[in-house]
Amino acid sequence: MKPRKLICAAMACLMVAPLAFAGLLDSISSGDASQALRDSLTKGAKNVVSRLGKQDGFFADAKLKIDLPRNFKTAERFLRSLGQGKQVDALILASNRAAEAASAKAEPLLVDAVKKMTLDDAKTILTSGEGSATAYFRKATEADLTAQFKPVIAGVTEQSGLAKAYDGMTGTLSRYGGFIRQDKLTTVEDYVTRKALDGIYLSIAEEEKAIRADPARYAGSLIGKVFGALK
Repeated sequence: MKPRKLICAAMACLMVAPLAFAGLLDSISSGDASQALRDSLTKGAKNVVSRLGKQDGFFADAKLKIDLPRNFKTAERFLRSLGQGKQVDALILASNRAAEAASAKAEPLLVDAVKKMTLDDAKTILTSGEGSATAYFRKATEADLTAQFKPVIAGVTEQSGLAKAYDGMTGTLSRYGGFIRQDKLTTVEDYVTRKALDGIYLSIAEEEKAIRADPARYAGSLIGKVFGALK
């Protein structure tokens, strides 16, 4: 086919594709599509909380494990050379335990966000492609989860001595200079809260990707019908 004809054919396909896509959804009905989405997101959210909100949910997962803050990480070798290896390891473990404790309490807010989803929200998620459901969750829950996580994490850090260890390590690095800048400091509660939320949304994104990639595993269900049509 000549280049000009090839371009014209491609443009025609792009113009027809949205119509065909809309037809697939129309054949299911907006109510069914919305319910299938709600079912899949609720299931995914519960899977995430079940996985992360238990011992080693963060600590044993290389993608989610909370390490030292970046400004501490550059000085980790130095701290260990000072004989503070055990303190560093304890700080890392306690940070992950705090995130796990907070994540265990995330399910009600995540499920409530699904219940509050409008038909327009559902349509946007279904037609916007990969990552759109995760973006919805972040927009709908991040502020509330932050407010919920902070006191839980503060309680764990206080009980475990994490806050004291964090402050002590900050003091050590500040005394030696060059390893940490005061304007880069953050509280341990803020740091762990942010990392815990990142872990929650990363895991939701993985759940979303899996559902979109393999709707066949939901064969015979409304979820499989809708996402199969989208695929």
